[in-house]
Amino acid sequence: MNNTLVLKFGGASVAEPEQFSKIAELVISRRLETERIVVVVSAMGGTTDRLIELARQVHPTPPQREYDMLISVGERISMSLLAMALCLKNQDAVSFTGSQSGIITCDNHSGAKIIDVRPQRIEKSLDEGKIVIVAGFQGVSQNKEITTLGRGGSDTSAVALGIALGASKIEFFKDVPGIYDKDPKRDKGAEHYPYLDYKEALKIVEGGAKVLHPRAIRLAERNGLPLHVRSFISSFNSHPGTLIYDRLMRRKTNFLYEV
Repeated sequence: MNNTLVLKFGGASVAEPEQFSKIAELVISRRLETERIVVVVSAMGGTTDRLIELARQVHPTPPQREYDMLISVGERISMSLLAMALCLKNQDAVSFTGSQSGIITCDNHSGAKIIDVRPQRIEKSLDEGKIVIVAGFQGVSQNKEITTLGRGGSDTSAVALGIALGASKIEFFKDVPGIYDKDPKRDKGAEHYPYLDYKEALKIVEGGAKVLHPRAIRLAERNGLPLHVRSFISSFNSHPGTLIYDRLMRRKTNFLYEV
């Protein structure tokens, strides 16, 4: 039985340098239950927006190849900092870019689709007992060019890697303790959903909730991969979050190609 677990941390989770130490502690705690851990990270909060603005200050309509080269930097910063934070806590960790992770995409820049995942370097590192950190949101085209998956693409990166690695589930750590019918930060009466099927979750996020990217949910549904939305905020550690899964418990054949 494969005991690989994929953890995904969004921009709010890594907004400040001190949060990397907290994430490292959380990763270490999860490793007590699951030895093979892969962590997918987004750029630090606001970094991608700043990089986009920087590009437009230089060129109002930047060449798409160079645009992707620039905005993919944010996730690489996060992956390196988290690896450093884990190493400081005596954990053997290694970071990989999307291309080093084997995320293969079509040739489209700024909104590439994943066409394959070849995670040989990740699997080798896991076999060596290392914690693997992956830069989300990015991959490499068949023509060996750096590509990005579009805003929210790190969620899709995590799901694609989970499928390729045969992970048990993906845990998404957010600034809210699960999925609600309304924004719980604005409405204290918001109803929490402990369980949702993929279609229910998709309807909620397509209705405006920005908890997960729709592409990630669709890809998980096609492969029967459970998704668990949780909070990285310590005061919510005991909160069950929201589990998204196929209630018929069907595990489907790996099908990475996005449509």
